[in-house]
Amino acid sequence: MLNLIWAGMIVSATVTGLILGRGAALSSAIFTGCAASLELALTLLGVAAFWNGLMALARESGLLASFSRCLRPVIRLLFPGVKKGSEGEQSIAANLTAEMFGLSGASTPLGLHAMEVLSRGQPAGSASDDMMMLVLLNTASVQIVPATVVAIRQASGASDPFSIMPAVWITSLLTIAVGVVSLRLFIRLESLRRRSKGPPRR
Repeated sequence: MLNLIWAGMIVSATVTGLILGRGAALSSAIFTGCAASLELALTLLGVAAFWNGLMALARESGLLASFSRCLRPVIRLLFPGVKKGSEGEQSIAANLTAEMFGLSGASTPLGLHAMEVLSRGQPAGSASDDMMMLVLLNTASVQIVPATVVAIRQASGASDPFSIMPAVWITSLLTIAVGVVSLRLFIRLESLRRRSKGPPRR
Protein backbone atom coordinates (compact mmCIF):
# COMPACT_ATOMS: atom_id res chain seq x y z
CA MET A 1 0.00 0.00 0.00
CA LEU A 2 2.78 2.43 0.88
CA ASN A 3 4.46 1.78 -2.47
CA LEU A 4 1.19 2.60 -4.26
CA ILE A 5 0.87 5.86 -2.31
CA TRP A 6 4.42 6.92 -3.19
CA ALA A 7 3.94 5.95 -6.84
CA GLY A 8 0.68 7.90 -6.99
CA MET A 9 2.33 11.01 -5.53
CA ILE A 10 5.22 10.82 -8.01
CA VAL A 11 2.97 10.29 -11.04
CA SER A 12 0.49 13.02 -10.03
CA ALA A 13 3.30 15.51 -9.37
CA THR A 14 4.95 14.72 -12.72
CA VAL A 15 1.71 14.98 -14.71
CA THR A 16 0.70 18.20 -12.96
CA GLY A 17 4.10 19.78 -13.62
CA LEU A 18 3.97 18.89 -17.32
CA ILE A 19 0.39 20.14 -17.71
CA LEU A 20 1.27 23.48 -16.10
CA GLY A 21 4.28 23.86 -18.39
CA ARG A 22 6.82 23.60 -15.57
CA GLY A 23 8.90 20.83 -17.07
CA ALA A 24 12.19 22.68 -16.49
CA ALA A 25 11.39 23.26 -12.82
CA LEU A 26 10.30 19.62 -12.50
CA SER A 27 13.55 18.38 -14.02
CA SER A 28 15.59 20.66 -11.76
CA ALA A 29 13.70 19.48 -8.67
CA ILE A 30 14.32 15.83 -9.61
CA PHE A 31 18.09 16.27 -9.90
CA THR A 32 18.28 18.48 -6.80
CA GLY A 33 16.24 15.97 -4.82
CA CYS A 34 18.41 13.07 -5.97
CA ALA A 35 21.58 14.89 -4.91
CA ALA A 36 20.10 15.79 -1.52
CA SER A 37 18.91 12.21 -1.00
CA LEU A 38 22.35 10.83 -1.77
CA GLU A 39 23.97 13.30 0.65
CA LEU A 40 21.50 12.39 3.41
CA ALA A 41 22.00 8.66 2.79
CA LEU A 42 25.77 9.02 3.09
CA THR A 43 25.38 11.04 6.29
CA LEU A 44 23.09 8.40 7.81
CA LEU A 45 25.47 5.66 6.68
CA GLY A 46 28.37 7.34 8.44
CA VAL A 47 26.38 7.83 11.65
CA ALA A 48 25.13 4.23 11.55
CA ALA A 49 28.68 2.94 11.03
CA PHE A 50 29.94 4.99 13.98
CA TRP A 51 27.24 3.86 16.43
CA ASN A 52 27.32 0.25 15.29
CA GLY A 53 31.07 0.23 15.81
CA LEU A 54 30.69 1.83 19.22
CA MET A 55 28.03 -0.68 20.23
CA ALA A 56 30.21 -3.54 18.97
CA LEU A 57 32.90 -2.38 21.38
CA ALA A 58 30.33 -2.15 24.16
CA ARG A 59 29.10 -5.65 23.35
CA GLU A 60 32.60 -7.14 23.30
CA SER A 61 33.50 -5.42 26.58
CA GLY A 62 30.39 -6.78 28.31
CA LEU A 63 28.82 -3.34 28.81
CA LEU A 64 25.65 -4.25 26.90
CA ALA A 65 25.30 -7.51 28.83
CA SER A 66 25.56 -5.58 32.10
CA PHE A 67 22.96 -3.12 30.87
CA SER A 68 20.66 -6.00 29.90
CA ARG A 69 20.92 -7.40 33.43
CA CYS A 70 19.89 -4.00 34.81
CA LEU A 71 16.72 -4.20 32.71
CA ARG A 72 15.58 -7.52 34.16
CA PRO A 73 13.69 -6.06 37.18
CA VAL A 74 11.77 -3.82 34.78
CA ILE A 75 11.11 -6.77 32.47
CA ARG A 76 9.71 -8.87 35.31
CA LEU A 77 7.40 -5.96 36.21
CA LEU A 78 6.13 -5.38 32.66
CA PHE A 79 6.13 -9.03 31.55
CA PRO A 80 4.62 -11.03 34.43
CA GLY A 81 4.19 -14.09 32.21
CA VAL A 82 7.92 -14.37 31.49
CA LYS A 83 9.88 -16.57 33.86
CA LYS A 84 13.02 -15.26 35.57
CA GLY A 85 16.18 -16.27 33.72
CA SER A 86 14.23 -17.80 30.83
CA GLU A 87 15.03 -17.45 27.15
CA GLY A 88 12.13 -15.04 26.84
CA GLU A 89 13.58 -12.69 29.46
CA GLN A 90 17.01 -12.76 27.84
CA SER A 91 15.54 -12.11 24.38
CA ILE A 92 13.46 -9.18 25.60
CA ALA A 93 16.45 -7.70 27.44
CA ALA A 94 18.61 -7.90 24.32
CA ASN A 95 15.89 -6.35 22.16
CA LEU A 96 15.19 -3.44 24.52
CA THR A 97 18.91 -2.79 24.98
CA ALA A 98 19.40 -2.49 21.22
CA GLU A 99 16.35 -0.21 20.98
CA MET A 100 17.56 2.12 23.72
CA PHE A 101 20.97 2.50 22.10
CA GLY A 102 19.44 3.26 18.70
CA LEU A 103 20.61 0.05 17.02
CA SER A 104 17.60 -0.36 14.76
CA GLY A 105 19.43 -2.82 12.51
CA ALA A 106 20.07 -5.11 15.47
CA SER A 107 16.86 -4.50 17.41
CA THR A 108 14.56 -5.70 14.63
CA PRO A 109 15.85 -9.32 14.44
CA LEU A 110 16.18 -9.40 18.23
CA GLY A 111 12.57 -8.23 18.57
CA LEU A 112 11.36 -10.85 16.09
CA HIS A 113 13.21 -13.55 18.00
CA ALA A 114 11.75 -12.36 21.32
CA MET A 115 8.26 -12.38 19.78
CA GLU A 116 8.82 -15.91 18.45
CA VAL A 117 9.83 -17.08 21.93
CA LEU A 118 6.79 -15.44 23.54
CA SER A 119 4.44 -16.95 20.95
CA ARG A 120 5.39 -20.53 21.80
CA GLY A 121 2.34 -22.36 23.10
CA GLN A 122 0.10 -19.46 22.10
CA PRO A 123 -2.95 -20.24 19.90
CA ALA A 124 -2.43 -19.25 16.27
CA GLY A 125 -3.81 -15.83 15.38
CA SER A 126 -3.81 -14.54 18.97
CA ALA A 127 -1.41 -12.42 21.01
CA SER A 128 -0.66 -12.81 24.70
CA ASP A 129 -0.43 -9.89 27.11
CA ASP A 130 3.36 -10.12 27.04
CA MET A 131 3.43 -10.07 23.24
CA MET A 132 1.30 -6.92 23.18
CA MET A 133 3.60 -5.29 25.73
CA LEU A 134 6.65 -6.10 23.60
CA VAL A 135 5.04 -4.47 20.55
CA LEU A 136 4.20 -1.41 22.63
CA LEU A 137 7.74 -1.00 23.97
CA ASN A 138 9.26 -1.40 20.51
CA THR A 139 6.83 1.09 18.98
CA ALA A 140 7.37 3.78 21.63
CA SER A 141 10.96 3.01 22.54
CA VAL A 142 13.19 5.25 24.65
CA GLN A 143 16.47 5.88 22.86
CA ILE A 144 19.41 7.11 24.90
CA VAL A 145 20.98 8.41 21.69
CA PRO A 146 18.47 8.95 18.83
CA ALA A 147 21.21 8.59 16.23
CA THR A 148 18.98 8.73 13.15
CA VAL A 149 17.16 11.91 14.22
CA VAL A 150 20.46 13.58 15.15
CA ALA A 151 21.95 12.64 11.77
CA ILE A 152 18.97 14.06 9.87
CA ARG A 153 19.14 17.30 11.85
CA GLN A 154 22.86 17.58 11.18
CA ALA A 155 22.37 16.97 7.45
CA SER A 156 19.65 19.64 7.43
CA GLY A 157 22.05 22.24 8.81
CA ALA A 158 20.97 22.36 12.47
CA SER A 159 23.42 24.37 14.58
CA ASP A 160 23.03 21.97 17.54
CA PRO A 161 21.76 18.57 16.32
CA PHE A 162 21.86 17.07 19.83
CA SER A 163 19.62 19.73 21.39
CA ILE A 164 16.56 17.61 20.58
CA MET A 165 17.64 14.78 22.89
CA PRO A 166 15.94 15.99 26.12
CA ALA A 167 12.67 16.47 24.23
CA VAL A 168 12.99 12.98 22.72
CA TRP A 169 13.61 11.46 26.16
CA ILE A 170 10.66 13.23 27.80
CA THR A 171 8.28 12.48 24.92
CA SER A 172 9.31 8.82 24.76
CA LEU A 173 8.95 8.33 28.52
CA LEU A 174 5.51 9.94 28.55
CA THR A 175 4.43 7.88 25.53
CA ILE A 176 5.54 4.64 27.15
CA ALA A 177 3.90 5.57 30.47
CA VAL A 178 0.56 6.32 28.82
CA GLY A 179 0.86 3.24 26.60
CA VAL A 180 1.66 0.86 29.46
CA VAL A 181 -1.16 2.21 31.64
CA SER A 182 -3.64 2.04 28.74
CA LEU A 183 -2.61 -1.51 27.83
CA ARG A 184 -2.89 -2.68 31.44
CA LEU A 185 -6.32 -1.05 31.65
CA PHE A 186 -7.56 -2.74 28.47
CA ILE A 187 -6.19 -6.09 29.63
CA ARG A 188 -7.99 -5.67 32.96
CA LEU A 189 -11.26 -4.70 31.27
CA GLU A 190 -11.02 -7.66 28.90
CA SER A 191 -10.40 -9.99 31.85
CA LEU A 192 -13.47 -8.61 33.67
CA ARG A 193 -15.56 -8.97 30.51
CA ARG A 194 -14.61 -12.61 30.15
CA ARG A 195 -15.38 -13.32 33.79
CA SER A 196 -18.79 -11.68 33.51
CA LYS A 197 -19.69 -14.03 30.65
CA GLY A 198 -18.94 -17.03 32.77
CA PRO A 199 -17.77 -20.45 31.55
CA PRO A 200 -18.86 -21.46 28.05
CA ARG A 201 -22.03 -23.52 27.85
CA ARG A 202 -21.82 -27.08 26.63
